[in-house]
Amino acid sequence: MAEADGKSTVLNGKGSTGTNRDGEEEEDTDSMDGSGLYSLTEDGERESEGGRRERAKDKDGGKRAARKRNRPDTNHSTSSDEDDDEDEEEEQKDDEDDDEAMEAWLGAELSDLRGPVWRAVPSLRYREIGRNSHQFVRRVCGARGLVQRLELQGRLERHTGCVNTLHFNPSGTRLASGSDDLRVVIWDWAVRRAELEFDSGHKSNVFQAKFLPHSGDSTLAMCARDGQIRVAELSATQRCKNTKRVAQHKGAAHKLALEPDSPCSFLSAGEDAVVFGIDLRLDRPANKLVVVKEGDKKVGLYTIFVNPAKTQHFAVGGRDQYVRIYDQRKINENDNNGVLKKFCPSHLVSSESKTNITCLVYSHDGTELLASYNDEDIYLFDSNHSDGADYRRRYKGHRNNATVKGVNFYGPCSEFVVSGSDCGHIYLWDKYSARIVQFMEGDRGGVVNCLEPHPHLPGMATSGLDHDIKLWAPTAETPTGLKGLKEVMKKNKRERDEDSVRHGDQYDTQLLWFLMRHMRNRRPPRARREGADADTDESWSSPDSSDEEEGGPDHVQCMSS
Repeated sequence: MAEADGKSTVLNGKGSTGTNRDGEEEEDTDSMDGSGLYSLTEDGERESEGGRRERAKDKDGGKRAARKRNRPDTNHSTSSDEDDDEDEEEEQKDDEDDDEAMEAWLGAELSDLRGPVWRAVPSLRYREIGRNSHQFVRRVCGARGLVQRLELQGRLERHTGCVNTLHFNPSGTRLASGSDDLRVVIWDWAVRRAELEFDSGHKSNVFQAKFLPHSGDSTLAMCARDGQIRVAELSATQRCKNTKRVAQHKGAAHKLALEPDSPCSFLSAGEDAVVFGIDLRLDRPANKLVVVKEGDKKVGLYTIFVNPAKTQHFAVGGRDQYVRIYDQRKINENDNNGVLKKFCPSHLVSSESKTNITCLVYSHDGTELLASYNDEDIYLFDSNHSDGADYRRRYKGHRNNATVKGVNFYGPCSEFVVSGSDCGHIYLWDKYSARIVQFMEGDRGGVVNCLEPHPHLPGMATSGLDHDIKLWAPTAETPTGLKGLKEVMKKNKRERDEDSVRHGDQYDTQLLWFLMRHMRNRRPPRARREGADADTDESWSSPDSSDEEEGGPDHVQCMSS
């Protein structure tokens, strides 16, 4: 596993031990020395040339020059060696101030890590005798000790554009991916082989491709920048029979929301602020459920998710700071614009910054809601709280600015929070303490967007600006040392603060990003490859839909939102 350069952070936590029936102590393998209780205090380790000291010199060069100009130039002045010592002392003091500021920012909303909930030796012993064996896999998947041993297992390489979506089928045996190359690939990920590849039928970047539950992996729902919602019918002989358009948004459609028990119905959300309910059993599958508004102003949407425990409820987020929850049974747009309740971090309610929600997800039991904010932090809400309730926890350290970035829970009981970052790393936080417990380099291109935990095994798939898919599993011999985390977090925070000062230049940043991605992805016209028997634009769209499409194949999701 590649790691960023920089000093290791000091790990202050302690592992614990258990006692067996013979009175002998057993090592607790779910915990480790440190357990992610990171500190930004130095551990006597010197940073190499070009590291922190050089950055401090650049940062404080003006201060030192001013100090030298103010020193008297006489025979009795301090010697040059003493001047250098004074400069170094000033640099050290400034560096310590930076560390203290970072410690204060990070530590403001952290809690202590809880004790381990899984211990390897007793668990294996009980499994051998058949005691609680049905709980073994679930407890393993949620063990912090295994999360801290995640490392890169391999790559799936087939796409010719950045990979925007990943989704495991319910059994976890297949993985679907979609890309800027307009192709969808179905992988047998265990042997790293593409079983099926077909043209999505979309005219612009594929943003999501999801297996519908209880469909025998034969139905795949897709959405894209062209605003189309399409459905692919797959055969048992590893062919795509056809793809059909079932709805059309007036703008990009970034996300779909599956209903956990339904093989024929799902929701879509678009930048036109519309939420469609789609039922494939109907002659006209698309039904406009709601147009999301704040007052009289439409709110373009980036994300949508159905509550797995209360499937009538769904949450949306997009181009403002509010998480909105609706109940499909009683949406009345004349009453509070149809909203059941709204959540927002209290300090963002009246914020002048243009904060967006790029992704939100419910926990496994629907009691919690996780939202990632553009160039802000990740916030956890209690979905059962009343309208207007503040967040419960906050997760810091990453950077979410350059792309429409995802966030997810990890673990069978949503024990961890996982997100990508503009710095190219993957972050995993312990959900309860909000402390970082894993930190991995996940994308050479610089941005990790998609994170898809396996539904039954301890591992996950990720993707970003690179054209491949990365597979992760807990096979490292030793737990992570979080090497380089300190410097990366400092860099992310510094860049975020700098951008917040000049956020008025956001349009220029978006234009520059688009041009860079456009140049990177320029390619000759894509030759049609085999894999689909037929693709059709036959439309089942509702009367409210539109054939208006924004952009073409060169438009990318990898723009700032």
